[in-house]
Amino acid sequence: MSKKNLQIRDKTIFDGFIVKYILKLFFKVWFKLAGWKPIKSDYEGAGITIAAPHTSNWDVFYAMGAAVLFDIKIYFTIKESWCRIPVIGRLMMWMGSIPINRSGSQGQIDKIKRFVDKHKGRQIFFLFTPEGTRGKVEKWKTGFYHVADGCDLPIFLAKVDFKNKESGVFHTYKLTGNKEEDIRSIQESYKKIHGKFPELQFPEYTGPMPELSDMEAKILKAVYSAKGVATRLDISAKLNIAAKLDQASKGLKSRIVRTSQMAKDAKHDLGAKLDIAGKIQANKLKAQELSTAMLEFLVEKGVLEKTENEKTENAKTEGSHDSEPHYKLTFAGRGCLLHLYPALH
Repeated sequence: MSKKNLQIRDKTIFDGFIVKYILKLFFKVWFKLAGWKPIKSDYEGAGITIAAPHTSNWDVFYAMGAAVLFDIKIYFTIKESWCRIPVIGRLMMWMGSIPINRSGSQGQIDKIKRFVDKHKGRQIFFLFTPEGTRGKVEKWKTGFYHVADGCDLPIFLAKVDFKNKESGVFHTYKLTGNKEEDIRSIQESYKKIHGKFPELQFPEYTGPMPELSDMEAKILKAVYSAKGVATRLDISAKLNIAAKLDQASKGLKSRIVRTSQMAKDAKHDLGAKLDIAGKIQANKLKAQELSTAMLEFLVEKGVLEKTENEKTENAKTEGSHDSEPHYKLTFAGRGCLLHLYPALH
């Protein structure tokens, strides 16, 4: 006898005002007494959410708590067998379960895609645990990536960090089209998150985030914006532009609160400052000179890698100014960036 096909519910516990109100009060008190901090995503709209590391059933509890506190509806993947247990199964479906058959099939992924695509215009997090189980694994299941790619949605990187007692989304990841690099960059970020049982998590916990100054974080972001590889002069130019744009943005905001005419003047002023920033890049001014020592320090930290390609070697031989070495963002550096900035473009 074939088993009845389980359908994902459109209405869940998150749609009931009274129940949601009670849950919000419960989690508010629980988080405060337990010393936990919920982290909110600034992104509006639906997204495929991955929660890792997954080493305990408490992960779902704290992930749901953060969602309830921020009025975000979540669906989460769970073993189909759980959803077939009498009473418990119906409760799990009501809570927003997406039953997963571990034997897997393309049809199952397509079914989830259709459901996600149907609700993509709402503030909903579709939660996946890439490890697939609480036990020790050697690789991630990447169904979440195919769903995000197929539905053209970002991936919300969520964590339940038992060391820092934080739960929620720390980064909104936009797919680059390179699956291998995307997955590896995301996994690097999760190496800095302490699960309840770190000996079971994959990838392995490597310790807390390295201490990086604001300037060092900006350097990493500048290299990232240069498609992951840049010379010292390239990085310096991008830092100058970023500083000018930031200054111009602050000036614009202060003017907008005044008269509409002043706001127009501010926009004109912003255009002029952008033009200046372009000249700074073209002329490679040294107003914010970046020292080689600082870059070498980041190389020692493992977030940058110093490279010298064939073009650089030829330039050195000819005595050209293009002989500067290139600095490449390592995957460890990419992982750090995902923690340092809520989104990267």
